[in-house]
Amino acid sequence: MAEAIIMPRQGQSVETCIFSEWFKKKGDKVTKGELLFSYETDKAEFEQEALADGILLETFVKEGDEVPVLQTIGVIGQEGESVEEFRPGGQAETRKGEVEAVQEEPAKEEPAQPSAAAGQEKEFSASPRAKKLAGKHKISLEGISGSGPYGRIIEADVKKLIETKPKITPLARAIAEKDHIEIPSKGTGFGGRILASDVKIAPSVALANDYEDVKLSNIRKIIARNMYESLANTAQLTLHSSAGARKLQEYRKILKKKAAEGYPYNITINDMVCYAAIRALLQHPGMNAHFQGESIRRFSNVHLGIAVDTKRGLVVPTIKNANHLTIEGLSAQIKELAAMAQSGGIDPELLQGATFTITNLGAYGVEMFTPVLNPPQVGILGVNTITYQPGEIEGGAFGFIPRIGLSLTFDHRAIDGAPAAAFLKEVANQIENLTLNL
Repeated sequence: MAEAIIMPRQGQSVETCIFSEWFKKKGDKVTKGELLFSYETDKAEFEQEALADGILLETFVKEGDEVPVLQTIGVIGQEGESVEEFRPGGQAETRKGEVEAVQEEPAKEEPAQPSAAAGQEKEFSASPRAKKLAGKHKISLEGISGSGPYGRIIEADVKKLIETKPKITPLARAIAEKDHIEIPSKGTGFGGRILASDVKIAPSVALANDYEDVKLSNIRKIIARNMYESLANTAQLTLHSSAGARKLQEYRKILKKKAAEGYPYNITINDMVCYAAIRALLQHPGMNAHFQGESIRRFSNVHLGIAVDTKRGLVVPTIKNANHLTIEGLSAQIKELAAMAQSGGIDPELLQGATFTITNLGAYGVEMFTPVLNPPQVGILGVNTITYQPGEIEGGAFGFIPRIGLSLTFDHRAIDGAPAAAFLKEVANQIENLTLNL
């Protein structure tokens, strides 16, 4: 009996997925448990195994299609069986047992592409067929703008490059190599052949084409929409302050020494700031809250969102019940979730439920910025770089004191400026009087 192939659901908030690739062709034999297709959400990449034996009778989606979850994307069965009842738009309702089977069968996460280290070849996001075709024709994938999901290079992109790649005369190539001139993409010779004269005028021609239109990835579109809706639908106000960072620096020196002696935790200044902010949130529950229009939901536990910069864009995983963690446990969870987010294989459920968010741009030397709220959260704390500012030191003398910048954005619909400022002051107090049991 023919069985539907269903687009899996990855997390309750995921409504559509981007189909990446079929590993089998129509008419191929399929064995239960072998890889059948791959797909992506806006946060992660997955590979799906076949759930039944048979023949791949029909496929209804292709590479790059955006497909609703739980929709039929193909059919497995025996040769000669009809697939008409399964076609999207005219098929029968998916049987409950089939949907549950797909949901219960975990998808395999596609391993993350490692970043290229110095002196190593750069990794590109490309389908296996695209890589195979490029290798056959000795074509570098560097610089190719892919038309697949998130700019992924697909086979059609490589074919297009092969068809349009112009031939270059030996003299033109020699001039380009001698004078270190980039060879133009199109020449004036027969069939677009690149001549010596084309290479000589290439620099002046390049001035007229000094821009590139880059198509937005799916996740960039989502981030853009969320940022716009956040600013359009909330009353955001940002307060800027700073806290003495001498204690943070002293603890950091102690921790580096302990690490050299075998201490297993790499506790950073950001970890310590998060630990201090959690303590402040427990004293100011009005900031650890969601604005719900007609009510404000205050939480007794702190579910801390940590903004992480990834190759796909900004991702905010959540550390649940962060107020129950030691500084070591908090540090470990921050690093674990950040690594999962950067790999693209994080569970969508871990990207939900935060009651307050912290974002850190201190590593970039930023001294002050305006974080954007993640509704329905009431607040988000921006952490800036440490600067040295004049101030009074011991004995009434004046000197330069290390201070870490803090930028608090809050929803003025849910909380007024004075209590928000009191919370920011308490964050600074917790930082300056931080006590760690190391």
